[in-house]
Amino acid sequence: MIIDQDILIAARDLIKECTRQGEMITTAESCTGGLITGALTAVDGSSSVVDCGFVTYSNEAKHTLVGVGEDLLADHGAVSHPVAKAMCEGALQRAPNATIAVSVTGIAGPGGGSDLKPVGLVHFGCAGKGRPTRVYHEVFAGDRHAVRKSTILHAFAMIHEMLNA
Repeated sequence: MIIDQDILIAARDLIKECTRQGEMITTAESCTGGLITGALTAVDGSSSVVDCGFVTYSNEAKHTLVGVGEDLLADHGAVSHPVAKAMCEGALQRAPNATIAVSVTGIAGPGGGSDLKPVGLVHFGCAGKGRPTRVYHEVFAGDRHAVRKSTILHAFAMIHEMLNA
């Protein structure tokens, strides 16, 4: 199996809830490289819920694909609250049918961390049409796989929170 069973179960649950509420998702992913969208689209019936996904691994992609301001990237760095917020809001604006967008930007490791931005730091954003944007961050323990897995599950939880707010 390509996708961990617990991620697949969480994806099925989210697809079911979005279907029930008539919501469509878009993603703006950096450190997960499209894995959130991949997990969702592994579920039967996901085409009624998943609009599109933006893999914005580079700063140029963040700017070009989802409209993150170059000033935000220069002032705060790609791994930051302002960039996560801009990513999800930009994805929501650019996705043709989405009603909810989630973004993730972080340092999955094993390299790339610093004292201020350690390996495992991930910033999340979640925007919804007619809803306030939510942004937060977590620092996950473990190797690259563990950080990315935790990021996917937290992104799903963030969407659930928005659906049930």
